[in-house]
Amino acid sequence: MTSMNRYHQWLCNSRMWARAVEKDLLPWALEDVQLGAETLEIGPGYGATTRVLARRTGGRLSVLEVDGGAAERLRAEYGDRVEVVHGDGSAMPLPDGRFDAVLCFTMLHHVPSPRQQDQLFAEAFRVLRPGGVFAGCDGRASRGFRLIHLWDTYVPVPPRTLPDRLRAAGFSTPGISLRKDNFRFRAVRP
Repeated sequence: MTSMNRYHQWLCNSRMWARAVEKDLLPWALEDVQLGAETLEIGPGYGATTRVLARRTGGRLSVLEVDGGAAERLRAEYGDRVEVVHGDGSAMPLPDGRFDAVLCFTMLHHVPSPRQQDQLFAEAFRVLRPGGVFAGCDGRASRGFRLIHLWDTYVPVPPRTLPDRLRAAGFSTPGISLRKDNFRFRAVRP
């Protein structure tokens, strides 16, 4: 993973992180979110979130991963149970209106600029069906969060700006919930 330092790579590929994702992060991030028949996860990285989603999703799960090596590892792990697409979230090689839910977890801060983050939001809107939900979570900027990301791509999303950015992408009713170190978001394509 080219945008992550070695410690961060180890952490995201650790059992400790996988347990935190399964027991805390995803249950909180997806509380009351209906996934539907077609779900897309943007930026699964090492796949800790994908492992949980693959068990939780009643329909078809697709993932979009920008790192070619990570995409190959995910293909090897999931075979035909999960559609793995190598591509950039700010220019998705996916058709309009395909998904009931588009999700991303702790990856927005790895998108290299606010402009590209906004393009990712617009792309999430484009690939959603009307009534579909865009949901996920990310870390809140802090000294500790920054230290984990030394020499990484690190562009934190200020939660207070996210509702307006999601509305600019076309979403309605964006909502943000805060915890000490994280925020979650939800928005619907009208």
